[in-house]
Amino acid sequence: MTADWTTTPLTAALLRGALELERTPHGLLPHRLPARARAQNTDPQLALAESQPSGVRLALRTRATAVELDVLATKRVYRGAPPRPHGVYELLVDGQVAGRATADDGNTVTIDLATGANEMRPGPVSTLRFTGLPERDKHVEIWLPHNEHTELVALRSDAPVEPAPDGDRPVWLHHGSSISHGSDADGPTTTWPALAARLSGVELVNLGFGGSALLDPFTARAIRDTPADLITLKIGINLVNLDLMRRRALGPAVHGFLDTVRDGHPTTPVTVVSPLYCPMHEDTPGPCAFDMDALAEGRMAFRAMGDPAEVAAGKLTLTVIREELSRIVTERSADDPHLGYVDGLELYGEQDHAELPLPDGLHPDGATHRRIGTRFADVLAKALGSAGEKTGGPAA
Repeated sequence: MTADWTTTPLTAALLRGALELERTPHGLLPHRLPARARAQNTDPQLALAESQPSGVRLALRTRATAVELDVLATKRVYRGAPPRPHGVYELLVDGQVAGRATADDGNTVTIDLATGANEMRPGPVSTLRFTGLPERDKHVEIWLPHNEHTELVALRSDAPVEPAPDGDRPVWLHHGSSISHGSDADGPTTTWPALAARLSGVELVNLGFGGSALLDPFTARAIRDTPADLITLKIGINLVNLDLMRRRALGPAVHGFLDTVRDGHPTTPVTVVSPLYCPMHEDTPGPCAFDMDALAEGRMAFRAMGDPAEVAAGKLTLTVIREELSRIVTERSADDPHLGYVDGLELYGEQDHAELPLPDGLHPDGATHRRIGTRFADVLAKALGSAGEKTGGPAA
């Protein structure tokens, strides 16, 4: 590093997509749930998921041709499972990807899938370097890994940086499962929500939480309290994965979640999205479990553990959830003209699965993320256009 580089303090003004920043001994940790919600959570899976910065990015204005970012990553190793790739950091210049990097070092958490035990090994800070940027005033974004816990330690550049102006792009807040979180996407800008946001010209706040879209009231309150011009809620797959509730509880839970969101967003367009196609759970209830035979072969895969006969007793499948969500939205929309519904099978259905199967039986790969994101951009365009028609002006 040369002596004429500038160190810029890391502050909330430089970050987008995070609901809160925690000061740690090393720097700043972005959170996608606020402290009040985290205090009410006892689930380690949600704690892990919300601290992984899917959709979180630094947004800068600068003439710098080189930027360095020091980070402390925390990596997960699953004993007996294939190694996980390093999280990817992507730098965009005026909306176009201009660099990619990984933090090869960092903390390591080793998890025993059979017992759930984990062991933490501290590691060093990594420096990410992005060079060769055009020498002009420009908008620079650094998207953090969607699937790797990341503490921001220091930001340096060969010219001063300042926060990018907010602009007038609508803010889209999305909540969903690991598929929305970005599981198995190629990078942070190619998760399907990130792709849909870029195609639609909106600012993304991604509250997709791997394994944790469970209609938690504290998540509904976080959505209620977060400014947004458009809200989408993808509900269903995790309820089946965890065998969390029965059909009797689903309807009131969805109504309660929507009621809470509406307390803070009375006229904001809200779209409920039902589950994408997933053969193992279409007609077979959960819970879902790791396929230990596949793990023994060095493959990651999942399987449904329920019995289709249990549906008659109220167990949930994806088919049941689609029926319930469609009914609920139809009933509520009679009094709520800003509430919409999208059948997840229109985003990824049986024919899509025949062409682009889910590699582990549960999560889409990079090509499927691109297909879903492209299709969802049309959903966003229609929702924003409809909002403009209903209010007599542009949706913003």
